[in-house]
Amino acid sequence: MAASTTATALLDKGVRAIAAAVRTGTVSRRAVVEAALERIAALNGPLNAFTDILAERALAKADAGDRASAPDAPLAGVPFAVKNLYDVAGIVTRAGSLINRDDPPASSDAFLVRRLEAAGAILVGALNMGEYAYDFTGENAHDGHSLNPLDPTRMSGGSSGGSGTAVGSGMVPAALGTDTNGSIRVPASFCGIWGLKPTFGRLSRSGTFAFVPALDHTGPMARSAGDLAALYDAMTGEDPEDTHQTPHPAPATLPGLDEAPDGLRIAVAGGWFKRGLTPEAQRALALAAEALEATREVELPGTAAARAAAYVLTNLEAAGMHFTRLQRRAADYDPETRDRFLAGVASPAVWLTNAQRVRATYRAAVAKVFEEIDVLIAPATPFPALRSGQQEIEIDGRTLTARPNIGLLTQPISFAGLPVTVAPMRLSGLPVGLQIITRPWDEATGLRVGRHLEKAGLTLSSGI
Repeated sequence: MAASTTATALLDKGVRAIAAAVRTGTVSRRAVVEAALERIAALNGPLNAFTDILAERALAKADAGDRASAPDAPLAGVPFAVKNLYDVAGIVTRAGSLINRDDPPASSDAFLVRRLEAAGAILVGALNMGEYAYDFTGENAHDGHSLNPLDPTRMSGGSSGGSGTAVGSGMVPAALGTDTNGSIRVPASFCGIWGLKPTFGRLSRSGTFAFVPALDHTGPMARSAGDLAALYDAMTGEDPEDTHQTPHPAPATLPGLDEAPDGLRIAVAGGWFKRGLTPEAQRALALAAEALEATREVELPGTAAARAAAYVLTNLEAAGMHFTRLQRRAADYDPETRDRFLAGVASPAVWLTNAQRVRATYRAAVAKVFEEIDVLIAPATPFPALRSGQQEIEIDGRTLTARPNIGLLTQPISFAGLPVTVAPMRLSGLPVGLQIITRPWDEATGLRVGRHLEKAGLTLSSGI
């Protein structure tokens, strides 16, 4: 049966519009889920966002919700999907790999899946991703590439590429990704959607397949600042099973979202963050700086060393976690992923200690900068989405390998653990995301600044 016109239209209006319509009885949860499943059936073939579609589970949850009513559920009836490194009961947690497919299905849902469903949202599937999250492209040797919904000849970005594709194409209004060195922010930038990398340790990671425990973050992706805030608010909360989470009060961000960012000390990130920007990235930054009256430019000292140390930490810690798999099944990795893990295995252990020292120094230097400012803005990527399969990029007159360098501007911020909201800046061609960076635990300010840009008409947004 074809989905109702109302339900289909709501998919494009976003998270809060869907929940409001369901709560008032304008549309049923089942109708919204059917509309999402119909759109997935139409678009997933050419775009390759989903690896698992959970129609039976989703419809059962929708029917149960319609019977129970639950008028106060903040995310009532909102379809969402998750990167396939989140545990989902009854399916294998692939983590974008061939090897994991021999594992038994997960016995329970990840903590954040449970949080969203407790708020009324409905899981409809699991999403394609870069193998073991070691990727910035959205290209997968085993499941095929997730393609950019704005231009399918281009990359979705990674490693949360399927999440970017699914939200950017309107298959679902919301998705969960993870971000170790930029894996939420890069696909948000490439696919023209909103993304949030919270403070390191803010959201639970239990029930997710780890990449680099010292750097891994979980977070939401959506198509407006308000929808991002609503998802984030539902996801916050202490998880006693997550030893990596840092308990810290998380005030709701949605109620104050429309407050003007008056009085905030907003600066443009200079130095490292302005090198090699394409005209598109320069334009995105200039539009935001003008709207926010950000005339000051500041540098984060030691960023080049921090980025190098982040690579060392990523390689060595991830390689250690994969050592047994590399011994037993090296041939079953994507060769590019395998070779980087092998490089980590062969690296001296003292490098890891040195990288942690650089991290401590960099965090202290960044904290000092944020004593004088409240918000720092920088592009999320130095360029719009690259061509699918593109192997090289030009940065500052140098030809570099594309895959590891797409995260040039995101990786240092992960290393410092700061929260970042990505706003998709509206340009004449493909968008470039803007990183709105704030001090630890202050996700609310980043979202509020993003909302200001959204209301000014400078971002790609739906249902604002």
